[in-house]
Amino acid sequence: MGNCWGAQVKAESPSDGFFASGLHSKSSSRDGKKLSGSSSKVSAASVPPTPRSEGEILQSVNVKSFTFTELRIATRNFRPDSVVGEGGFGSVFKGWIDEHTLAAAKPGTGVVIAVKKLNQEGHQGHREWLAEVNYLGQLSHPHLVKLIGYCLEDEQRLLVYEFMPRGSLENHLFRRGSYFQPLSWKLRMKIALGAAKGLAFLHSDVAKVIYRDFKASNVLLDSNHEAKLSDFGLAKDGPTGDKSHVSTRVMGTYGYAAPEYLATGHLTAKSDVYSFGVVLLELLSGRRAVDKNRPTGEHNLVEWARPYLTSKRKIFRVLDPRLGGQYSLVGAQKAAVLALQCLSSEARYRPTMDQVVAALEQLQDAKDTERSPQSEQKSSGQSIGSNSHRSLRRRSNECAKGKVAHHRPPASPLCTN
Repeated sequence: MGNCWGAQVKAESPSDGFFASGLHSKSSSRDGKKLSGSSSKVSAASVPPTPRSEGEILQSVNVKSFTFTELRIATRNFRPDSVVGEGGFGSVFKGWIDEHTLAAAKPGTGVVIAVKKLNQEGHQGHREWLAEVNYLGQLSHPHLVKLIGYCLEDEQRLLVYEFMPRGSLENHLFRRGSYFQPLSWKLRMKIALGAAKGLAFLHSDVAKVIYRDFKASNVLLDSNHEAKLSDFGLAKDGPTGDKSHVSTRVMGTYGYAAPEYLATGHLTAKSDVYSFGVVLLELLSGRRAVDKNRPTGEHNLVEWARPYLTSKRKIFRVLDPRLGGQYSLVGAQKAAVLALQCLSSEARYRPTMDQVVAALEQLQDAKDTERSPQSEQKSSGQSIGSNSHRSLRRRSNECAKGKVAHHRPPASPLCTN
């Protein structure tokens, strides 16, 4: 769950362990800071309007209510060697339950679970715990992490999730070590598409939810690198009736939040689209949204990368060197243009998440997703400065400047309103 710190801005650190939803240590780091002040299988009911009482929420969710003793046994008494992540909110423990009865099971048998155990302090922590139960307890989708159950007993608050063996996208992009190998271009686009489908579902008429804290650490990966969204502590119901936005305190993570939301507190689905653009740019570049260890002028990823995203001659400066040149030049340019669209300073020029999904599906369907730029140029017989590339750059520049005329967006939009 996201941490809230009143009017303060608190630094985050990279997540640890295999279930990395909202795992932030108390020390500062290069990462962003917390701010305060599709065809799918879904559940039958959409999320009722909030606020609702704690009792109403807990009675309506379709998940198991665990006792504290059950979870203590499942995690081997919350042993230190069962910890797979920890941070300001508390710790996450690995555990085991029976697949059918959901009773505690012996280690190595049954189903592996992740148990998030909150610190026993703070009203805000309880509110975010309740929001997580409210949303994930009623929404079901292949690209949302599955909430199995919860525990509310005396002062104990715990959440039980499916275990995500490959951990967070943040770890794979930014951690170094033998376990975290560089993600290929194909896997990066697969992860982007999965996360986009999750957001598109949240924005759909079935759910009508604004996620509000989309970032790499909240995108978890299963054993097949399928992306699932986690951590719904800051999620909000979308606007209803003729309202265009939800007015709320500014909360989220610095570097990912949309500029109009930071300025006004007006929250819309397009706020999530901006955040998705930041993560897509992280996937392309292998750089963090905010990194104070970078040279002057490169601390903020969006500000640094924006001038390069419109030029095929310069796009290589943005792309992650750990890709080793194994990507389609055309595919990289299309992904860069899509990121630029999502990062439009004016929300009306950003695509919807359904349009983002359509664009990414076209990239997935392309047969040359991992051809090297050199072989691509030879086979096409075109120079980098060809007319078609100039046209694409010109279109991208117009999108960046918000000068594109309003029109019906194509199936794979270059600019949308």
